[in-house]
Amino acid sequence: MKLVHISDIHLTAPGERMGGLNPHRRFAQALDDVRAQHSDAARIIITGDLTHWGEPAAYATLVAALTDLPCPVRLLIGNHDDRTAFLGAFPDHPKDPSGFINHAETVDGTRLIYLDTTAPRTHAGHFCAARRDWLEGQLQDCTRVRLFMHHNAMPLGLPAEDKIALVPEDRAPLAELLSTYCDRIEYIHFGHVHAPVHGTWCGIPFASVRSTGNQSLPDLTEQNLLHGAPMAPSYAVILADDMGTIIHDIPFTWDGPVFSAGTEWENWAKPVAAE
Repeated sequence: MKLVHISDIHLTAPGERMGGLNPHRRFAQALDDVRAQHSDAARIIITGDLTHWGEPAAYATLVAALTDLPCPVRLLIGNHDDRTAFLGAFPDHPKDPSGFINHAETVDGTRLIYLDTTAPRTHAGHFCAARRDWLEGQLQDCTRVRLFMHHNAMPLGLPAEDKIALVPEDRAPLAELLSTYCDRIEYIHFGHVHAPVHGTWCGIPFASVRSTGNQSLPDLTEQNLLHGAPMAPSYAVILADDMGTIIHDIPFTWDGPVFSAGTEWENWAKPVAAE
């Protein structure tokens, strides 16, 4: 199974920039690359911060951008999003009985769970009792799971970034639940941090992905300020089968030289100087 993981696209109202960049152009470049290179993907999954200020005009641009794609798209919301405005643009999007943008589906025998971790007027993640009950219901009756969310549930050793991870009081209930069902959860995938971070938590591998906009500069000592820069963006391609998971980082804006060579020993031999 091939999945395309995109995150933190931060769309604005038309004509507005975000962090000095045109987020619409960047997102369009990513989707064009997916069309050209990964039309065989089972899903395109965008894990939140769909917009930068949660404005209806920005969601309208997202609706337009998602037309004519080669495979189904699944959306999550993030801390920069507005749940009401999102549902205004996507009125038929699934949600749980409590109104959270929680949904799930089974693809190629794997349960893909999309968990809403947002709360109003905070950049930190939340996981309330209603969301816990919903998630446990999804985990109970399946054997293979991939969990997608916006926020990092675990601290990442980045003091400033960790202030806007899942709040500590909600982290313990999620950790307890995931530990209970870790035998069936193959991976946790998230965005939010605008950087590729990999590890394990509760015995489960996890991976984040870069933004299509600005990127974070990891700082293991800064306590309060988040550092970012207009470094190259990317999205991830996830290849999953019975043997495991491979995640590729796709630098979709690169337009510089590309060098090609064969795979035979002679292809890499030192050139003989012409006599």
